[in-house]
Amino acid sequence: MFRWITANINYNSSPQRRINPPITEEEEGPLKPLHERVAEMVIKRKTAFCDGFARLFTALCDKAGLQSIIICGYAPGGFTRQPARFGVNHYWNAVFLEGRWQLLDATWASGFINARTGEFIREFNSRYFLADPSSFILDHFPDDPRWTLLQGNHLPEEFRKSPFRQKAFGKYGFRAYSPGSGIINASVGDTIVLELEAAKPLYGLIAPSALTDSSLYSHSSSWVFLQPAENREEGEITTRSRYIYPITRTDVEWIYLLYNEDLVMRYKLNVRNPSFR
Repeated sequence: MFRWITANINYNSSPQRRINPPITEEEEGPLKPLHERVAEMVIKRKTAFCDGFARLFTALCDKAGLQSIIICGYAPGGFTRQPARFGVNHYWNAVFLEGRWQLLDATWASGFINARTGEFIREFNSRYFLADPSSFILDHFPDDPRWTLLQGNHLPEEFRKSPFRQKAFGKYGFRAYSPGSGIINASVGDTIVLELEAAKPLYGLIAPSALTDSSLYSHSSSWVFLQPAENREEGEITTRSRYIYPITRTDVEWIYLLYNEDLVMRYKLNVRNPSFR
């Protein structure tokens, strides 16, 4: 299946769109799952962006009785010619084979984009098929860090410049955030204050995502999920949200910010023991 996709589906190198176009064909009967409808469109058109490659692979796995998932996350550079912002910009897959989850990326395995002409060049790259997680993490950082399939933390260099923008970040038009770095160094006894500012007061006016895996919230005691502090007067409309976290223990490693019940941003927290100040 994987080799068929990489040999027959072209990457859509058009700079105009970065998602697959809407499906307009009318069909009778129950609505099929999204990945199945996208897969049919991709097979028909023989071209796709990364989400189309990932959805086609999952649809074929479903037909074959294989368990697979679609993973979204950050991939530096990749097929786009524009610098990648540090947030969700790519899709790939994991498949359950031989008793364990394994990672693969049909888009990047299919070929590359000629930097001079913008033309898609088909050339199979086996590095992205059932990849070693310790190698895959070097250019694939998932929205849900559990899908690194690694025990320890690997931090992309981009964390030093910016926190990680989760998939829902783009829904709310944020124009500023603080701190600016994605890595926060602090000690037990400190209180961290974080802020988000939206372009418009959209809080509560957009439905939160129904696709967030709720098990994420209880996965690890080292992950903290913060809601905005209630600092608004009743009826007040504001674009700014403040998050406050007093540090009481050393084992917290990640801070997630929620906005309108959506995960929108992630910081790496390094907590020092007070004796090491």
